Amino acid sequence: MSAIRTVGVVGAGLMGAGIAQAAASAGFATILQDVAEAALTRARAGMEKSTAKFVEKGQMTAEARAAALGRVTTTTGLGTMARADLVIEAITEDAAVKSDLYQELNALCPPTTTFASNTSSLSIGMLAAGSGRPDRFVGLHFFNPVPLMPLVEVIRGVATSQETYDTALEFVRQLGKETVEARDVPGFVVNLLLVPYLLDAVRALERGVASTADIDRGMVLGCGHPMGPLMLLDFVGLDTVVRIGEIMFDGYREERYAPPALLQRMVAAGSLGRKSGRGFYDYTVTPPVAVSPA
Repeated sequence: MSAIRTVGVVGAGLMGAGIAQAAASAGFATILQDVAEAALTRARAGMEKSTAKFVEKGQMTAEARAAALGRVTTTTGLGTMARADLVIEAITEDAAVKSDLYQELNALCPPTTTFASNTSSLSIGMLAAGSGRPDRFVGLHFFNPVPLMPLVEVIRGVATSQETYDTALEFVRQLGKETVEARDVPGFVVNLLLVPYLLDAVRALERGVASTADIDRGMVLGCGHPMGPLMLLDFVGLDTVVRIGEIMFDGYREERYAPPALLQRMVAAGSLGRKSGRGFYDYTVTPPVAVSPA
């Protein structure tokens, strides 16, 4: 297996920052890149806050926290990715944008660098085909919040070599996380099952089955879920779920993956969930208050 010492992460949103934190905390030199300096500033602040909580809870020493944060380098340029043994892409869920990125990375990185995508729904084989190194390409789908969630789906493309796949599995284990080995199908394992459930909750609200609060309360108290489906939608981001649903509908042509009209109207209106301050809940107040979008 190839040895991974330096990890590059492209995209400093919630997922990218979380992946960078997990890699640095596991002892890897980590390069976090984003085109926006503001995104890198937010990511650094988020990592500092998250690791401080681990120290407060006794899950990390102050020395380990300082060492982890010291392993993270941030940059707005892609050139430093040439130093990485593994580059994990965590940018927008758009195949064309991702493909353009991989072509640029392929020209910058040595042939020994492995590429991985954190995509939650796009075909790994399709992304790998345009990467210039399909044998050194693998899917690594992390879950939000990355520092807390123990699972990573590992997906092999049609051309992924056994060495690349084994290296990816070992890397995830070094992060202290568990793996699910998923087929390269839209949604993999978790979203294949989760997305229809989330969209059905929106349809139930559309049909007046119950209020936002009661739908969520029913699933929390009746099924033991840590949060209801509508609050989970807010947490993931309504625009993100719409995009994933559209990709999966294109792949399967099954109505259960099609984003409901209510969800699409909310996204068009800028109600994206927690990140915008309002979705199925109003996050401008504490605690958040359930709302019933029209």
